[in-house]
Amino acid sequence: MVKVIGVRFRTAGKIYYFNPGKLEVKRNDHVIVETARGIEYGTVVGDPREVEDDKVVQPLKSVLRVATQKDDEQEAANKKKEKEAYHICLEKIRKHNLQMKLIDAEYTFDNNKVLFYFTADGRIDFRELVKDLASVFKTRIELRQIGVRDETKILGGIGICGRPLCCHTHLSEFAPVSIKMAKEQNLSLNPTKISGVCGRLMCCLKNEEEIYEDLNRKLPNVGDFVTTEDGLKGEVHSVNVLRQLVKVVVDVGDEKEIQEYKVEQIRFKRRHGKNRKADPNEAELKELEKLEKQDGNKSGIDDN
Repeated sequence: MVKVIGVRFRTAGKIYYFNPGKLEVKRNDHVIVETARGIEYGTVVGDPREVEDDKVVQPLKSVLRVATQKDDEQEAANKKKEKEAYHICLEKIRKHNLQMKLIDAEYTFDNNKVLFYFTADGRIDFRELVKDLASVFKTRIELRQIGVRDETKILGGIGICGRPLCCHTHLSEFAPVSIKMAKEQNLSLNPTKISGVCGRLMCCLKNEEEIYEDLNRKLPNVGDFVTTEDGLKGEVHSVNVLRQLVKVVVDVGDEKEIQEYKVEQIRFKRRHGKNRKADPNEAELKELEKLEKQDGNKSGIDDN
């Protein structure tokens, strides 16, 4: 067993684990650690805990120190310098007439490197830009191309639910999201209705996927033939997944009626592999598949 603490370097960023050693560290403390990028200033996101050795990436680095007032002041100064660096880089991009959109600028804590995050439609030859920036900042320069999901995570915004974006407030990593999840939750398969601010499939499709899978397993599909507890046979007209209700078209005398039953009040043979929702047209399906494949799930802004 080894003692670890989780540390974040940006809001809703990926959590990295470090050994606190004999330091007294608690949640929300600021600490100085060494990462692949150099010396960094991070925030502790949980109290120290014991985990098995094989559960953490080895070798596990130690916390250098709990941040002092001087460290806090340096971090605040870095944030101010990042804003200045952002505007300088914007000017240089215009000067070199590069087709790229600058998203953010970031200093490492020890000022050993300045990172600039940008988006672009294709590959950009920014070698001259890097030379120009290096002559201004007198330190190492890294330009990193990111996807639209990372762009949205950095900039933030309001989702169609009216709340701040999950990826900007609490979602540390992008979970795999698929068209199947939208079908399982009986949502519209119109790409414009299940896409987030970034233009990709909404991350929140993942949130309720497990419960929908469990509830759907208990229900018949639309079009299935069932037998009700009062002996009537009929075809499933529609289902209410959350309420676990089934509307069935049954023969009553010489007429057909739609009656509603609880799932416990009907018997049916389950069919596996049938979608509950009709497939979208070919154009919509291609658009959805494109959204599903683009960018992937790996973030381009967390590499410590």
